[in-house]
Amino acid sequence: MTKAADVSTKKLISLAPDNWVRWVTQMPDILAGEILNSEFQWISRESDVLIRATSPQYGEFLVLNELQLRYKQQMPRRMRAYAGLAEEKYNLPIYPVLINILKTTNEEIPTSFTSNFAGLRVIQDYRVINLWEVDVNIALQQPLPSLLPFVPILKGGEDELVIREALQILRADEQLNQLETVLAFFATFVLESSLVQEIMRWDMTVLRESPWYQEILREGEARGEARGEARGEARGQARGERQGLISSIEINLEMKFGNDGLQLLSQINQISDTAQLKEMLRQIITANSVAELRQLL
Repeated sequence: MTKAADVSTKKLISLAPDNWVRWVTQMPDILAGEILNSEFQWISRESDVLIRATSPQYGEFLVLNELQLRYKQQMPRRMRAYAGLAEEKYNLPIYPVLINILKTTNEEIPTSFTSNFAGLRVIQDYRVINLWEVDVNIALQQPLPSLLPFVPILKGGEDELVIREALQILRADEQLNQLETVLAFFATFVLESSLVQEIMRWDMTVLRESPWYQEILREGEARGEARGEARGEARGQARGERQGLISSIEINLEMKFGNDGLQLLSQINQISDTAQLKEMLRQIITANSVAELRQLL
């Protein structure tokens, strides 16, 4: 049995917290302290990490790290809310940082939330780090192990040789080698899945514990359900649920395998059992090739 592995955001940052907070704040004399509970009343937070920090200039404060797989338009408002909740809970100043992992837009991502209602203004600034703009050498040459699993999507990190270099670093350290599966996951965004399977381990037990795998799975299901509801309103709830799964499968096939993946839809449409369709959706996310999916079908 594969042993349990912690590949959470909190685990990644805790590998070298001092170096992490220096990088995200650009404060060379900052020191990281305790990683705090980032869950608030009514809100359960999975993608952010609160770190108590100190510096000679600013004293004690909190660094709020919000890691998003893909930037969403509601993030400025959320950053304002999270910063306010954290400040209220711990009674300390907040330095909020939004880290976006995958590029989804060419538009400039806002670095503040502002509103003006009846002459009353609200302003919340925060730092934005887009990983696709971060030089891969920062992860390879500086002691920032938290960035190593993201090497394939860093600037200049899409090259196979660079990814192999990151892989060697992970494998050489017992504390880091469980992150190989996460590196493999992000490598599938820039390399053929068959090549990733050839050069790396693909441990599904570990990968399913990754918050980014779970987010992609939820995203596909949500988009499929929304499309299914629109198509299935007049067809009854059960048929609407099935159509939602089919739509989600269609989205994920296209995202991962393009037109070759979409050719499988005719076979998948013959599946009537919703449990089988849900399992097929999970298999699509982790499959290495269209041929592998054909075998499953």
